[in-house]
Amino acid sequence: MARYKVDITGINTNELKVLTSEETIKLFERFHAGDQLAKEELINGNLKLVLSILRSFNKGNYNMDDLFQVGVIGLIKAIDNFDLSYNLKLSTYAVPLILGEIKRFIRDNTSIRVSRSIKDLAYSIINFKESYFNKYGIEPTNEEISKELSIPEYKIANALDSLKEPMSIYEPIYNDGGDTIYLMDQLADKKELNSDKDLLISLNRGLNKIKAREKEILMERYIVGKTQMEIAEALNISQAQVSRIEKNAILSLKRMIK
Repeated sequence: MARYKVDITGINTNELKVLTSEETIKLFERFHAGDQLAKEELINGNLKLVLSILRSFNKGNYNMDDLFQVGVIGLIKAIDNFDLSYNLKLSTYAVPLILGEIKRFIRDNTSIRVSRSIKDLAYSIINFKESYFNKYGIEPTNEEISKELSIPEYKIANALDSLKEPMSIYEPIYNDGGDTIYLMDQLADKKELNSDKDLLISLNRGLNKIKAREKEILMERYIVGKTQMEIAEALNISQAQVSRIEKNAILSLKRMIK
């Protein structure tokens, strides 16, 4: 499990306090009454939430100290705007704000130049998703985003993809103790792909045979481009469940295609 640990300079992450629900409610009552020390306790008592989110970025070429500081900014924004009347856990409200701050930081520091109009569209999508989540407690569908921003649904994924951190084709993606498989090994040959119509037909048939939830998750992951965490939040299940369903769906498709 050590490889999933996030190390932050100057902080012993094993000793960070985690607040109970009762402690959180009492601290918010004090904070809303003007007690700034209560706000500090709320921040310090939720730093592990920031660390848990950073685990998904731990394998990238990121400075984890920087991402932690940015994530804390998202946490502070969540605490400043949280209201006990939401009937939500602070973590539920804070996660999208923390993720949003981290993703914005990464996108603004990307090494690839992206068209300003596409970047502005992506930020508009993200801002609408955050606003919608804060209001309704769930993420909007692509259809709702499309209607709100007056854009075709396909542009949603394209805009968000344009802001993702670039990955080297020499990035190792698998190693079972033998030869390492790199990203370039998994890139499709478009000529070969277009000629292999039987495979595409089998894949389409397989998608129509697997369970509806499995198909939904595969489409969200590989067509829309959502992360497992984003899907988990939208479906109100854990990321581990999303991972398990995705893995089972892929195994089912492989058996059908063979």
